[in-house]
Amino acid sequence: MQKITTFLWFDDQAEEAAAFYTSLFPNSRITRVARYGETGPGAAGSVMTVDFELAGQKYTALNGGPAFTFTEAISLQVECADQQEVDELWAKLTADGGQEAPCGWLKDRYGLSWQITPRVLLDLVAGPDRAKADRVMAAMMRMQKIEIQPLLDAAGG
Repeated sequence: MQKITTFLWFDDQAEEAAAFYTSLFPNSRITRVARYGETGPGAAGSVMTVDFELAGQKYTALNGGPAFTFTEAISLQVECADQQEVDELWAKLTADGGQEAPCGWLKDRYGLSWQITPRVLLDLVAGPDRAKADRVMAAMMRMQKIEIQPLLDAAGG
C-alpha cells in the first residue's frame, strides 16, 4: 500500500493530462474519475479528480481552476535505462507546447516539470572519484536533454 500520493492541481486538464501520462509508461493506468456534484465548485458532472498510476506509483490530478500553477520547485524524475528511453520521453513530453530546460529538465504541455535522467548520470556523479564526478557534472551542465555519450567521454577524462 502506498501511503503518500502525489497530488497535482490542474486548471481543467486533469483527465487529459492523466491519459497522456499513462500513455507514456508501462504499468500505468487511470484507476478512478470523480465528478463534481451540484455543490461544485466545478460544474456539475465535470471531472473533479482523476486517480492514476504511473509505473505503479499513485497520483491524483485535480481540476481546481486557475488559482495555482506548477513551478520548477517540484518535478517528477524519470530514471532512464538508456539514450533511446531518454530521447523518446523527451520528445513526447516536450511535444505540443512543452519546453526544454537545462540539465535534463523540461516542462510538459501542462506546465509540470520533469527530470529525464539516465541512470548512468546518477551513477557517475555519485561515484567515489570526485574528479570524474566533477567532469561529468560540468558536461551535464552544458546540456538540455541529457546525452549519455558526452557524459561517458567526460568520465574518461
